[in-house]
Amino acid sequence: MPAIAEPKKETSTQGGNIVEMSWDPITRIVGSLGIYTKIDFANKKVVECHSTSSIFRGYSIFMKNKDPRDTHFITSRICGICGDNHATCSVYAQNMAYGVKPPPLAEWIVNLGEAAEYMFDHNIFQDNLVGVDFCEMMVKETNPGVWEKALKTEAPHAKDHGYRTIADIMTSLNPFTGEFYRETLQVSRYTREMFCLMEGRHVHPSTLYPGGVGTVPSVQLFTDYQVRLMRYVEFMKRVVPLHDDLFDFFYEALPGYEKVGERRVLLGCWGSFQDPDVCDYDYRTMDKWGKAMFVTPGVVVDGQLVTTNLVDINLGIRILLGSSYYEDWDNEETFVQQDPLGNPVDKKHPWNQTTIPRPQRRNFDDKYTWVMSPRWFDKRTGDHLALDTGGGPIARLWTTALAGLVDFGYVKATGNSVKIRLPKTALKPEMDLEWKIPKWSNALERDRARTYFQAYAAACGLYFVEKALRELHAGRTKTFTPFTVPDQAIGCGFHEAVRGVLSHHLVIRGGKVANYHPYPPTPWNANPRDIYGTPGPYEDAVQNTPIFEENGPDNFKGIDIMRAVRSFDPCLPCGVHMYLGNGKVLKQLHTPTALMGLAK
Repeated sequence: MPAIAEPKKETSTQGGNIVEMSWDPITRIVGSLGIYTKIDFANKKVVECHSTSSIFRGYSIFMKNKDPRDTHFITSRICGICGDNHATCSVYAQNMAYGVKPPPLAEWIVNLGEAAEYMFDHNIFQDNLVGVDFCEMMVKETNPGVWEKALKTEAPHAKDHGYRTIADIMTSLNPFTGEFYRETLQVSRYTREMFCLMEGRHVHPSTLYPGGVGTVPSVQLFTDYQVRLMRYVEFMKRVVPLHDDLFDFFYEALPGYEKVGERRVLLGCWGSFQDPDVCDYDYRTMDKWGKAMFVTPGVVVDGQLVTTNLVDINLGIRILLGSSYYEDWDNEETFVQQDPLGNPVDKKHPWNQTTIPRPQRRNFDDKYTWVMSPRWFDKRTGDHLALDTGGGPIARLWTTALAGLVDFGYVKATGNSVKIRLPKTALKPEMDLEWKIPKWSNALERDRARTYFQAYAAACGLYFVEKALRELHAGRTKTFTPFTVPDQAIGCGFHEAVRGVLSHHLVIRGGKVANYHPYPPTPWNANPRDIYGTPGPYEDAVQNTPIFEENGPDNFKGIDIMRAVRSFDPCLPCGVHMYLGNGKVLKQLHTPTALMGLAK
């Protein structure tokens, strides 16, 4: 059962009423997310937010003394949504620790599997979960004035997606009855099939190993993938214009909506899709092969690309506590004092972390969540930055655009944008798309970037299929390189889970796992206030968010807050509970109605 925070009212300095409201749980696979807020209805804004998680998993504890060759099978179970991302990242860390380089064909197969995962997951989240927040039923209930405007507003790209007005788009997003909603469910089916062709099973891969893959390559295999991919490419030629029309409309209909979910531009991307012509998994050359990734790793601070060097990114990671239910590990063992290049490794780095849980009562003035606070240490300023992933795509596109390194025919990074070319398909001509760096890092732009990255992933898939078939036709069909497990080694893997940065840090002693710490995007986005009092990204994005919903406190749905939180893609939000007034339960709903806000 969800925890209930007793609602109460306080008097604001402006003379209005501040109402405490909580949504708990907004569930996710890696724990139960709760959002606790104080809302000033007189001034129509959120004045305080705390993000909580009530579940402790403990993977970093029970991974110890395991056979390191099992780590990708075990860690894929961290998440029932992006488990393959964990498996892939673990394999990358193992490849480094074992000193093994998979054959090129194996890398192209892994890349194809991960591209399919991005296409599948972003599609189902964007249009079957986030999309419901913008559907006719939701907008009518929370902003009837916006719905009336949508009825009269022509969709600028109607000829591309087929919906004449913005209201038609909203209606098509209604759960189960909406035409576009139902279509995207079918798309999710065949994109999952694409994944299974490459990695055997979704979401816990059965053919993915350190040193390569167990997938049997054939012309038929890649053709089956390609047929589905071209169908998806044609679908994206409708989806990108449709979402552009929808999100642009909200800026027009609700002036000031750019402030919803906005926070300082502090973005992190760890890179995705290895280039087997460059990548050898040697830590000493990690900067080189990191820059060769088909999604460029990087850290963006206030719009400036601080680094694209994976070594710098790795060494800058710090795990802080503050408001988390753990004890510090300053007096515990230091596993790695220097990296393979001789650089010192901080005590707060994942290689040196020891997890010491300390369960206790929730207290928003002290400890209130099981999520730790990952930070990136900016050595230029000495700041511990609360980077976010923006749900993954906005950080990936932003770093890739600024770096200007990616250019392989279907995708080109220009320095201020990313150009994507989708070739001719069965019913539609070639289409050129361009994602441009936005003015804000906010809810709408996070959602928009997700759509463009679907097209990006599809474009990458086209290239990867071509490269895989080239290997196959040349007779280079090897998909596995043998290896031995060393007695002592360290490794790190960097990847992009669907919703953002993912790293796995491994220490081997006596041929067994001595220390293992996976850091997915959830702790980066959902973390609490750290030892310096810096709020986490969810908290930061929701605090000071203006309220545009037309309902008052007694019938408040919190749609602007939900859009802000869901823009970060917090896995699958399968239930929302709201409490306010004198403990009155306004809603106790379950998916999909919970996302609609319709049950009475």
